Amino acid sequence: MPGPWCACPGLRRLRGRTGEPLRPRGVVVLPDVRGLYRFCIEPARRFAEHGHHAVVVDYYGPIAGAGERGPDFPVDEHMVLLTPSGLYDDLSAAVAHLRSPEGGARHRIVTAGFRIGGRPAVLAGTKRAGHGLAGTVGFHCRPAPGPDGSPGPTQRAGGLTAPVLALMAGDDPGIPPEHDHAFEHALAEAGVEHEVVTGPGAPHSFFDVRQDAHAEASADAWRRVLAFAGRAAAG
Repeated sequence: MPGPWCACPGLRRLRGRTGEPLRPRGVVVLPDVRGLYRFCIEPARRFAEHGHHAVVVDYYGPIAGAGERGPDFPVDEHMVLLTPSGLYDDLSAAVAHLRSPEGGARHRIVTAGFRIGGRPAVLAGTKRAGHGLAGTVGFHCRPAPGPDGSPGPTQRAGGLTAPVLALMAGDDPGIPPEHDHAFEHALAEAGVEHEVVTGPGAPHSFFDVRQDAHAEASADAWRRVLAFAGRAAAG
């Protein structure tokens, strides 16, 4: 059974839950824009229940103090202070923690990102990132170039070395189907082990705030995530 929630000393922005301590598997959860909110804590619990040591990156820890974010947390006020480099630094710190003796010396690590966290979760699997991940999971990972023209997962597919599971919504105006198709094509062309799953008619955030209305799609997504993480952990 998973152990208690614990703070990671020296890494205020991380909180995690211990899985089975003798297994070399770990998961870094990159939340959506709400940060350390209950929605992204719940996946960490599920990962832990299936034998993975999971940590959740707390984007707002350094500026708002460590702790779980409630529905009244002023997201907009703090979100403007986030930077891409800061997100990647947080991710790197989480991976380093899991690989340290303190984090259980986990050497088979998967990233799982939601919405704003989906893109960096996938890009963390590039050779350039240097994390040597066992796999990456991106929910609504926005594969096209960013608003500033920065290359996204589609453009960086040739540099990906970790298997990819991308879970997309079929009715997401922000990520049209052609972006999903282009991403899948780029992964195939690059020879990257991958699975790009687009839920027909599913809206953005179907795995979260609209779970009740899309319970079947949500349950299917979670089954795929657990199966993918299990395969990645096994090597």
